[in-house]
Amino acid sequence: MRDLLVDPAWQAEDLGHPLPDSPHACSVALPTWNSVVGYEEGRDKVIRRLRAGYPRFVPGSYLTRLTTRVRDEVGGDGEEVFIFPTKASAQRAQRWIEREALTAARSLDYEGLAVVAVSRKWSQVARDYQRFTGEMLSSRMAEDFLAGGLKTGSKRHLLERRLARLYGADPKHVVVFSTGMGAATAVLRSLRGVLDGKKTLQLEFPYVDSLKLQEAFGNGVVFLNETEDESFDEALRRIRHGEFAGVFTELPSNPLLRCADIPEVAAACREGGVPLIIDDSAVGPSNVKSLEWADVVTSSLTKWPSGQGDVMGGVAVVRADSPFLGELLAPLRGEGEVTSPLYVRDTEVMLSNLKGYPARLARPNENALHLVQRLQAHPAVAEVWHPSCTMTTRYRAVMAERGGFGPLLSFMLKAPKKTPRFFDALRVCKGPSFGTPFTLACPYMLLAHYRELDWAEGCGVPSQLIRVSCGQEEPEALGKVFEEALGAI
Repeated sequence: MRDLLVDPAWQAEDLGHPLPDSPHACSVALPTWNSVVGYEEGRDKVIRRLRAGYPRFVPGSYLTRLTTRVRDEVGGDGEEVFIFPTKASAQRAQRWIEREALTAARSLDYEGLAVVAVSRKWSQVARDYQRFTGEMLSSRMAEDFLAGGLKTGSKRHLLERRLARLYGADPKHVVVFSTGMGAATAVLRSLRGVLDGKKTLQLEFPYVDSLKLQEAFGNGVVFLNETEDESFDEALRRIRHGEFAGVFTELPSNPLLRCADIPEVAAACREGGVPLIIDDSAVGPSNVKSLEWADVVTSSLTKWPSGQGDVMGGVAVVRADSPFLGELLAPLRGEGEVTSPLYVRDTEVMLSNLKGYPARLARPNENALHLVQRLQAHPAVAEVWHPSCTMTTRYRAVMAERGGFGPLLSFMLKAPKKTPRFFDALRVCKGPSFGTPFTLACPYMLLAHYRELDWAEGCGVPSQLIRVSCGQEEPEALGKVFEEALGAI
């Protein structure tokens, strides 16, 4: 098995290599600028070489094999099939697909699997549902089914207890999900204000699907991409007047690593009776004390808590003294059990991967600080985004006592047209996602917003931005790798 810490997948011949080297990898090598563009444009010479991908976007080998088998056996002419973890999730998906596509979809059983069949013409609608909600079969579920049967039982209570210790929460207030988006979806559906027809509010430019989730499954979203001017003051006023079903923000945001004024937002939410939902995926729960301020914290366990990039998972944690505890906890628990459950084998892997967390974040945190300093000093670099230099006062206000500034950073060059040359010369693994033990870089905006780059530029996020997830490499060696790539331009 390839050790990506010492032998990174960074050259053209590495295109499509699983990151990590596992059939359950949550990333894939897109090692050149052209390969990223080819991936986004669906070019066959790129797509046919992919042996993995981020699972909500690219199904792994086991799920692909299982889906093909199900389609061949029960799919109708011109139909695609989509497999769901439970009957309840399939039924919910069927209703949403029929409403969005204005066409009939079939819900059926395949040897105990919940399946939705839909006309190929409308298959993208079903893909969008699984992408936004994260309600899909995991690669290990597909593997076990193909091998003869799913494993029964649940160890979610063990995982919830471990996570409760990380967050300083009551285990009864912690709910695990099959994906981070599954947790976010469950929170959105549980908000009373959404049922009452209210919009949600998104503060700071977020991960792409966090905003699209609110657009697709809420009543619309008010989006404030920066929280530093009179628009932020107006948003606070509207929060205090109780106008929103909930306020969503990331701590810090992805990819710009910015922070809203969390104490001020939390105070406004308390005054207006509005739930505050914070996602801490970018830096992980050991670096920030999100639960001190949020009514609900969501996080992608796929990233820093797992730290291996070979299992999906998510969590929602409700603050013990939140006035919304009673109304949120029951629906969240129900969602986690019947709509987006974490498969027992995935739970076992997550429990194993959690060993050593948060101590193992020390090196990635250190690497990010070291790399930030090098990049800031380099004449070819225009700007660096990282909590150590981006809205640092706001970040420090919510930093955990033993936490750091996080392993994730972004930067752009003074000559943006030279970014592809830099990226191709960079000798680290390159692909989507973050939180792996090896450093992982990507042209984030191309991967997340390829068809809306002008809109993102208008929000202050440059299309040539490079995002870096720092790993366990030796800091000096990692810094030299980046300096060598900068020297190549």
